[in-house]
Amino acid sequence: MDKALDPGPDELRGIYLFSVLDDGQLATVLNTTRVVRLDEGERLFDHGQSSQHYFFLRSGQIKLFRSARDGGEKVIEIVRSGETFAEAVMFMEEARPYPVSAQAIVASELLAFEQSSLLGILEESSATCMRLMAGMSRRLRQQVDEIDRLTLHNATYRLATYLLQQIPRGVLESPELHLTTPKHVVASRLAIQPETFSRILARLAENGCVEVHGNNIVLTDIEAIREIVSE
Repeated sequence: MDKALDPGPDELRGIYLFSVLDDGQLATVLNTTRVVRLDEGERLFDHGQSSQHYFFLRSGQIKLFRSARDGGEKVIEIVRSGETFAEAVMFMEEARPYPVSAQAIVASELLAFEQSSLLGILEESSATCMRLMAGMSRRLRQQVDEIDRLTLHNATYRLATYLLQQIPRGVLESPELHLTTPKHVVASRLAIQPETFSRILARLAENGCVEVHGNNIVLTDIEAIREIVSE
């Protein structure tokens, strides 16, 4: 890990974990913050490895996954720029092993924070601890909703929802989406077999909902895709 180059209070204030900290507490976190740069395919940590840090993704994409005995893998989450991950591990038992592996999908830059720094702050201030718990509870609810989407709906619904989530804010029609995340990774994240993913995408194209050009997908009928999600 390289010494942090330029993270400052303003950047950390924008991260939900630190939005509840006062200036002194924030300075304590900054003192132990480090910048991490990963090449495409490089591992950040492995499942079962003892943890000491949690992370904020500045740029790139990180996949969190578990490896299967047959050599395959299940993608648990795709972390995108502006998101944190591995923060819940610090509240586990003393050993605190990472429950998943983390690997860069593309070249990525992260901020790494020492668990001991934030834990020390929370031990000293019950008020700060309660505010942070409220924020983490809201995120947990969002994750439960995500589990519902993955388990209670069919594969077409899940893919349609994913495509709609990729639309940039303010774009109302015919956005062209470039899938920087490999299709097999997206399929694993959505709990869809790669061949099923391809069939659904082809069916959406046949129905005039999308056009597919390699990794570029044009949503030609956003309302039709929204109808799939609302059914």
